[in-house]
This record gives sequence, structure tokens and C-alpha cells, in this order.
Amino acid sequence: MIRIFTLLTAMVAVAACTAAAPDEPLEELGNFRLGHNIVIASKVQMVPGSRKVSKEEWVDILTNEVNARFSQYQGDKIYHFGISVEGYFVAPGGVPLVLSPKSVLAVNVTVWDDAAGAKLNKVVKKFTVFETTTADSFLVGSGHARTREEQMRGLARNAVGQIEDWLVEQRKDEGWFGPEQTSGQVDQPRTTGVTEPPVAAAG
Repeated sequence: MIRIFTLLTAMVAVAACTAAAPDEPLEELGNFRLGHNIVIASKVQMVPGSRKVSKEEWVDILTNEVNARFSQYQGDKIYHFGISVEGYFVAPGGVPLVLSPKSVLAVNVTVWDDAAGAKLNKVVKKFTVFETTTADSFLVGSGHARTREEQMRGLARNAVGQIEDWLVEQRKDEGWFGPEQTSGQVDQPRTTGVTEPPVAAAG
């Protein structure tokens, strides 16, 4: 946890990622179909100076953004997500700085194979997610250019984008999710009828 806190406080490196809005074209994820999407924030740390975001708000926005994106994948095999919010810095307003702070979010992710009843990644995958810079936020900081809710949504969507990119890489390198895919918009929420994986899977 100290490592997460130090990393977020430093904020010197910018991680490149592509935000995954729900309406963007889907990637190739084989037989992937989202089952349970469990997001927790019981261990989350806020970097001093950040706009405050409650644990419940992080759980809600990440759950919604993950569902909006990944529920569109309509493969034949069910996989579960365990996601833990570890830390964040949501850039405040106030007097613009010479080096305007960039919002950042740290999350841990574990993927479960429902049929096998086991984790796909034995070691939790850690993501450090920065918000996307625009011309306005670059000049004065996102705390001036965006509302707190817009900053949170941007971080959540960038997190979804990084998770999706990682799943694509794992499919290519490790054979996750198999070769076939059918995709389309889900009209109604699904119930899988499977047992929930342990919440601790994300930690």
C-alpha cells in the first residue's frame, strides 16, 4: 500500500492508454462474456490535495463503466472480474500551477474463469491510470477544465481501456478466451446462475 501511495503522490510518468467509451468498436476477445463484475474500494487511499471521492462513488462509477463496455461482448464462456480501487488523486481547482496536476487512479484486477473455477491471472494485475489531457486541462489543470464527476468518469473509462487492452494482449500471448467471438449490444441484464468468486480476488 505504501508503494501505491508513493506512486500516486509522485505523478511524474504519464501512462498512455485509450479510453473505452461504451459506443466505441469492440476489440477481439474470443469467447469472452462478462459474468460477475465485483468492484471494491475498502483499501482505497486518497492522495492529499485531491478532490474527495467516496468509496461508494468509485464502486458505482467503475461498476457502471465496466458493465457498459464489457457486457457488449457476447461470447460463449463466462468470465468474472474482481476489481479493487487502491488509490486516487482527482486534481482540484484553485490557483493553476506551472505544472498542473493530472488526475490518476490505481486499480488491481483479477479475472476468473467460471467453468474452471479458477483465476486466469495468478498474480493480480496492477494498473495506474491517468486522465486524458485536453488543450484546456493541459494549460490550467483538469480541476479547472472539468467537474469532479467528469474527472472520475474519464479515469474510469481510461481504466476500462487499459483493462481491455490487457485482455487483448493476454488472449494473444496466453490464449485466453479462445478463438471465437460474437458481439452485440445487450438489451437486458443477464443472470449467470454461477457462484460469485471471492471479493478478495481483486486484492
